[in-house]
Amino acid sequence: MLKAYTCIWSNQSAAEMVKFYKSIFKGSKVGKYSYWGKNPMGVKEGSVLTAHITILGQKLMLLNGYTDMPFNESISFIVPCKTQREIDYYWKKLTSGGGRPVQCGWVVDKFGLRWQIAPADFDKWNTSKNKAKKEAMMVEMWKMKKLDIKKLKAAYDKA
Repeated sequence: MLKAYTCIWSNQSAAEMVKFYKSIFKGSKVGKYSYWGKNPMGVKEGSVLTAHITILGQKLMLLNGYTDMPFNESISFIVPCKTQREIDYYWKKLTSGGGRPVQCGWVVDKFGLRWQIAPADFDKWNTSKNKAKKEAMMVEMWKMKKLDIKKLKAAYDKA
């Protein structure tokens, strides 16, 4: 059965992005590349058009569209982490080389792509029918840039 996958307009950085993400996400699988042929846009024939990578089971196609299309906050990738060590690892790696932290567990990598580095239990806490527990966890989260699993869990459990 065919599965939907994500295409990311990477301007001219597809190959560099694949290399960067493969170095961060262990077990990533680099897929096929395609290359520009003759084209009306003046892109050099033989340069990378698309590069595929699978990260944490999610297939991505990075497209060198050769027109600047900046990323924005409306799309992000969520990386669920079982331990604080995992959160720390992804946070450090994704902010390296020019990335930057953002509030509430978000980071912007050096290419401008947004990531949410979150506890694996975040969805459970956030969708709880216990409004007090959910709100206590959210109030704690709003105080943070990099998320702290122990503090979030303590806030959730205490309420």
